[in-house]
Amino acid sequence: MISDTKKLIDDLRKLPKENEWVEFKEGKNQFDCNRLGKYFSALSNEAHLQSKDSGYFVLGVEDTHHNIVGTNWRRGTYDGLKTEISQNTTGGISFVSIEEVIYPEGRVLLFKIPAAPEGMPIAWKGHYYGRSGETLSALTIDELDRIRGSLNDWLAQICEDAELSDLADQAIEFARGEFSKKNPALIEELKAWDNKIFLNKAKLLIKGKITKAAIFLLGKPESEHFLSPMIGRMTWVLKDEKNRAVDYEHFESPFLLSSERLRAKIRNLKYRYMPEESLFPEELLKYDSWVIREALHNCMAHQDYTARGKIVVVEKPDELIFSNMGSFLPGNIENVIEEDAPPKQYRNPFLVTAMANLNMIDTIGSGIKRMYIKQRERFFPMPTYNLTAKEVTVHIDGKILNTNYTKLLKMNKDIDLSSIILLDYVQKGIKISKDAQKYLKKLKLIEGRYPNIHLSSNVHQVLDKKAEYIKKRGFNDKYYQDMIVEYLEEYSQASRNELESLLVDKMPEVLTYSQKEKKVSNLLQKMRKNGVLTKGKGRRYATWKLMSKVG
Repeated sequence: MISDTKKLIDDLRKLPKENEWVEFKEGKNQFDCNRLGKYFSALSNEAHLQSKDSGYFVLGVEDTHHNIVGTNWRRGTYDGLKTEISQNTTGGISFVSIEEVIYPEGRVLLFKIPAAPEGMPIAWKGHYYGRSGETLSALTIDELDRIRGSLNDWLAQICEDAELSDLADQAIEFARGEFSKKNPALIEELKAWDNKIFLNKAKLLIKGKITKAAIFLLGKPESEHFLSPMIGRMTWVLKDEKNRAVDYEHFESPFLLSSERLRAKIRNLKYRYMPEESLFPEELLKYDSWVIREALHNCMAHQDYTARGKIVVVEKPDELIFSNMGSFLPGNIENVIEEDAPPKQYRNPFLVTAMANLNMIDTIGSGIKRMYIKQRERFFPMPTYNLTAKEVTVHIDGKILNTNYTKLLKMNKDIDLSSIILLDYVQKGIKISKDAQKYLKKLKLIEGRYPNIHLSSNVHQVLDKKAEYIKKRGFNDKYYQDMIVEYLEEYSQASRNELESLLVDKMPEVLTYSQKEKKVSNLLQKMRKNGVLTKGKGRRYATWKLMSKVG
């Protein structure tokens, strides 16, 4: 147990800095319990928002370089501390565990804090706390709603005075064409539907009444007042090499057509580059049309319209920048890429359903991952996401940044997407973890000493060592799932800890212990959703069984 705790602490110390769900404090001799309670609330809420099982408060470690300084606080009096915390938190919730590890440099305490349950944000003495990066702060209204699962679906509201005549005929006709592409089996029926029946079927109306989503996607420009006080607007800005705006245009309802008009403004010119292994240049469009469409429609689907801001698309000579208001609900891009599943929650569920029915987006969670795959197939840089509490921005490059990156992808067709994203960080000068650096270096994909690393210059000596690569990369999900099934067939049931012990040693070395825990959680939830496993009551210590063995 101590060795596992020590490994977890060491993994947390390897983080480049504190984040929303990890906090380091020195507390050499004392630490205010009231302040600890505030951190308990913040880390619990943020763990939920970041899709983590737990948050961590580490005492006896300084927060800049994560060096151990040791703490003498509360030696052996943890039970009383758990009670003290539970008396002032929502639902009487307290620490999962408090573990002590003695290092040569001193004593370290690890407080494991459970993630806030679905629908129940955790308060300390009646106040809800969260994090803004490394800073303790009040939980925002948006974050409270996300935990409570009660986001106000503004676009599902009825526009009482609106009529079908407030919708644009051209937009309705275009919507019919896209609906038929999405539902080819209904093409003959669609011909017999009048507009009201069609819009009900496409889930743009509610019992024949016009919704704000219908106005947003199909409304005439003069019907915009139905959206008030919220703003529905997109702006395209063209900038030159010196970042000066040289042209712009605003777009409003009907957004089904406006998105196509905005997309047409983008100068998707031919891009030519000379591969070293050829005497002939390669020529292709600067941007994949599907990637442009997906990025723009994602902005429309996930915009926080209550913020009364607009969607902005900035076109630079070799880059597109898409931005929308609102936080990124899945937490981070890594979660989306790894899980490759529908999001647990949408900010605008009614609009998302309508857009899916009109062939504008998919709702199976693969859109963002497919953007990465499209760029990989073109040997272009990966999309770069910048996520804040108020805005999501994605950068799409329209040129090759580093020829070594392109050669690495061409010569190593089996490199998995997670490794490609790490390589993309390296070529862009974005800092990666030491574990990630060691992983890429063992594959001979990068050179240099951390943190001054760069892509391998002698690309033609990169070898395809299949056995070693699989060991470093890990196995596919089916391999791990088969191990779980085999274990449960032998022993009938298992706790989460037992299944982690079974799997974590077989997972990629590049993953931290926390990431391995998360991967185990994703595997179990996927198997339960597919009817393979069943789970007993409880969060962490529930018993897992094969569904076929139940009853």
